[in-house]
Amino acid sequence: MAHLTAKGKAWALWTERRGQVTVTHYDKEKIFTLKNYIIQEQNGDGSYVVVPGIHEYPFTFQMPQKNMPSSFKGSFGKIVYTLEAKLSRSMRAPSKAKAKFTFLSLAGPVHPNIPQLMEPQIGKKKEKMKVFTSGNVTMNIRTERMGYLQGEGLKVIAEIENNSSRSIVPKFCLYQKQSFFAQGRRVHTHNILKEAGEPVSVSTRQTVTKVLTIPHDVSPTILNCKVVHVEYRLKVYVDIPLAKDPEIKLPVVVLPADFTFGRMVQTWPPS
Repeated sequence: MAHLTAKGKAWALWTERRGQVTVTHYDKEKIFTLKNYIIQEQNGDGSYVVVPGIHEYPFTFQMPQKNMPSSFKGSFGKIVYTLEAKLSRSMRAPSKAKAKFTFLSLAGPVHPNIPQLMEPQIGKKKEKMKVFTSGNVTMNIRTERMGYLQGEGLKVIAEIENNSSRSIVPKFCLYQKQSFFAQGRRVHTHNILKEAGEPVSVSTRQTVTKVLTIPHDVSPTILNCKVVHVEYRLKVYVDIPLAKDPEIKLPVVVLPADFTFGRMVQTWPPS
């Protein structure tokens, strides 16, 4: 008898020191399990004879029709989809083979909320300089919307008013935030893109436009998993020598390149 088993599962795992004790944090989520028999018992004694040679057994699996998270490998957890074949033989140990496959959710990180994903994101901040720098810096940051496809350009418009005593340089950073949940929370962040704009001179107000192209291979946003979340933020800040750098963070939702968001953008609002 032989069967195939398709599974989806996620887990989070990390350790941390508490004095002299090492505490292990672990939790898992079962996403789905499907089993498909490709060789059934046929003989009266419950056996099935396979003659020597190479045999092919076509098979198909219907993935569950529910909102499942995309495959992901993070610093302290994973979302994994696997296919395992098992051949049972009398008087012998079963033979097994296992392979991973990549699942990309087209349902989006949450069920598509087109108005929210299309809303412009705006941030404002006025920072008073201290110690080695005097005056203040004002930033107004705007993006066209919250949701972007893999490979799409994220246009950032920054209005910067430099009333400080030093020239400043605006910088743009798209970073990924990984959150893991297991009797606690562990967060890991790393930069995806980082670019700098032109310097803004003293007593100058300037509008800086920058387009950050989201990589094609970056993971989509994942919020539909109990133990692993993947989020993105746009951070815009100004680099001021010998002073605290004022910054603004805006949310960014990364969607699969094949997501129908592009078509929905063109047809929203409904007639």
